[in-house]
Amino acid sequence: MYTALVSSLIFPLQEVLKRHTTVAVRRRMEASQWWPAERLRQLQAERLRALLVEAGREVPYYRDLFARMGFDPAGLTRLEDLRALPLLDKPTIRAHTEALKHPGAVGLARFNTGGSSGQPLAFFIGRERVSHDVAAKWRATRWWDVDIGDREVVVWGSPIELGAQDRVRRLRDALMRTTLLPAFEMNEVKLDGMVRSIRRLRPRMLFGYPSALSHIARHARKRGTPMNDLGIRVAFCTSERLYDAQREAISDVFGCKVANGYGGRDAGFIAHECPHGGMHITAEDIVLEIVDHEGRPVPDGQAGEIVVTHLATREFPFIRYRTGDIAVRSERRCACGRGLPLLEEIQGRSTDFVVAADGTVMHGLALIYILRDLPGLDSFKVVQHTREKVTVQIVPGPGFDPACDAVIERGFKQRLGQQVEVDIERVGTIEAERSGKFRYIVSHVASA
Repeated sequence: MYTALVSSLIFPLQEVLKRHTTVAVRRRMEASQWWPAERLRQLQAERLRALLVEAGREVPYYRDLFARMGFDPAGLTRLEDLRALPLLDKPTIRAHTEALKHPGAVGLARFNTGGSSGQPLAFFIGRERVSHDVAAKWRATRWWDVDIGDREVVVWGSPIELGAQDRVRRLRDALMRTTLLPAFEMNEVKLDGMVRSIRRLRPRMLFGYPSALSHIARHARKRGTPMNDLGIRVAFCTSERLYDAQREAISDVFGCKVANGYGGRDAGFIAHECPHGGMHITAEDIVLEIVDHEGRPVPDGQAGEIVVTHLATREFPFIRYRTGDIAVRSERRCACGRGLPLLEEIQGRSTDFVVAADGTVMHGLALIYILRDLPGLDSFKVVQHTREKVTVQIVPGPGFDPACDAVIERGFKQRLGQQVEVDIERVGTIEAERSGKFRYIVSHVASA
């Protein structure tokens, strides 16, 4: 009953006070998710045309761009017409930040990406975008029979969330029954505290980085602390690539399903996994393209870079924005019956790929597989500096055999090239990014 009170009264009242339209947007999305694919495409085309018309009329950057190109947004009839516009990348946003603002925008909030790719970005988000992103996440939450107001533990590391723990925020979290556990400095003492907190709170859902949740799961297993008797229904993982070994550890230890979510502060809430395993694109708000290195579209079933146009960004438009993420769009439809299109595979950031000495590009999993099954190895991180040099940071635990150094070096050379220098460093802990995320593979080598 308390969950129903929060989801139907307290949370909607909060959104009204914040002048957000989240509740109405979510209701529309819960209807449109069942539409056939063609009707969803018609909705996308209508919203896209409206976004481009307003951007061309009001937003200085796009007004100038459309004039130079002779592009008439009112003439857009198909989603494919969007390809006439250039891709939007981080350097362009940095160079034209003020010109990308809608002059009539009120209440713009400044946000930053963490810069884990080496390219941090400052940008702005308006109330419309926030409302739509929250609504999309809320809809996906309800797919798993959990709702706002159910007990939730959030394991997060963003300075935005962790820096906002004032009295109002604490009151709101208490009303929503949300508990935030910082994902920084996950040492033995802090992990013990996290395990105790989760057992005490008995949440219905978990939310956080897959690296952080799997760290907690493995720690609980090592301590012999049962976590599968708490009634946790689902663990929502987002903001990092979810590896199979992480999904398995989280599911086994907490005794729950794992739901993958994909998106970012810059690109928005792009896709979320349903209980049937489909990774559904938020098609009502997102026009998603998959392109090759030249920006040309690739067919469904082939990997390419994700390019996003967010249809609720009139205040600061994201039109054909290069995410730097590599994925495959699916040709199939999900057994759940939703008309929302699917991503078949999210392979990670372009910086999650490594380049062999001969120029062969491979996913970092090729190196992760060498490391993850070594007995006694607690954690690791691989940094590729050049095609000829790689550093492997390892945290050896009890039972780690020093002879494994030779196994690591031999395996890396087999994949990257015999001439590659493999530097193995023993460290006490793997440092998280400033955001609190953990990255297993970092490549500073261009893959194209």
